Amino acid sequence: MTETDLRQSIRDRAGFLGFEVCGFAPADEPWPAGARLEAFVAEGHHGTMAWMAETLERRRHPTAMWPQARSAIVLGLNYGPDSNPLLGLERRASGLISAYARGDDYHDLIKGRLKQLASWSRARLGGEVKVFVDTAPLLEKPLAQRAGLGWQGKHTNLVSRQLGSWLFLGSILTSAAIEPDPAETDHCGVCRACLDICPTGAFPAPYRLDARRCISYLTIEHAGPVDPELRPALGNRIYGCDDCLAVCPWNKFAEGARETALQARLDLVEPSLAGLARLDEAGFARMFRKNPVRRIGLARFLRNVLYAMGNSDDPGLASLVERRLTDPAPLVRGAAVWALSRLAPDRIAALHPGLGAAETDPQVRAEWAAAMAGSPGPF
Repeated sequence: MTETDLRQSIRDRAGFLGFEVCGFAPADEPWPAGARLEAFVAEGHHGTMAWMAETLERRRHPTAMWPQARSAIVLGLNYGPDSNPLLGLERRASGLISAYARGDDYHDLIKGRLKQLASWSRARLGGEVKVFVDTAPLLEKPLAQRAGLGWQGKHTNLVSRQLGSWLFLGSILTSAAIEPDPAETDHCGVCRACLDICPTGAFPAPYRLDARRCISYLTIEHAGPVDPELRPALGNRIYGCDDCLAVCPWNKFAEGARETALQARLDLVEPSLAGLARLDEAGFARMFRKNPVRRIGLARFLRNVLYAMGNSDDPGLASLVERRLTDPAPLVRGAAVWALSRLAPDRIAALHPGLGAAETDPQVRAEWAAAMAGSPGPF
């Protein structure tokens, strides 16, 4: 089998397994991605994601993690939404879940298929193989650009000329040598739509992200209370944010997800905040079974829901918010204080002599004090 035939057979097999795109990249050549990651961490832009600093050395380059790596097979699976996620921002009584998290957890789906392709490819390539989804310390976006799948746009996410912004990535590293594809070049031009739409100003410059201001980070990775100055900008986003992806002009070529498991479940498309505020542990587990949202846990999820309720301008939600003032989790109680102070400040004043004075958690006490003072918050 010729090199061309071998590469095409791998692409064909990848397509059979459901991947829309497949490219090949060198895994052992120098690249600038490691230095960019080091600068990102040095500037503190990784926020509380300590694992990024802890695994920095392994993340610098594919061979830092696996010295035998010579080539990479990089795969993309489309998860394009059926409609523009930005439209949901107008419906403040509903919560917005990022498009990637409205179906089954993609990690399990992609990893299983990567293992199938890796085993199939190893039988033809020889050598050793390792598979990676984004839970492993591998810089997949620069690797995908080297494989010709797309380029990292000014928002730092991958953009494809064929599929727009909606691509899950997976990689197979192999000790075998495979002829690489031409790397993709940057096609952002003078456009800065993704930078300008960010409601929290998370991009200090093109191609640079400060995760500490990113709504995806704040609603998913960040475990504590969100800075009160940023809470209004969260709007009704309760898990992730699609703004910088959805506004990209290259999405004119995007398609809806073909993979059934990645298509949005009806109950996860703009669910009512009132219904979400009533969830207990059992209901949360049922609603988000096999879904990425479940990983952040009920308390962090309710924190997000309560911030969204506080941003809803709907006093009719105040009674549901009030119930969470006695939640077992301090994170939830604090968010409830903030939300109720925006929806029904008179109720905060009435409840403070009892609940506020009895509060034992220092952060929640600070939330009560800020609410009583009418200030933006204590942090």
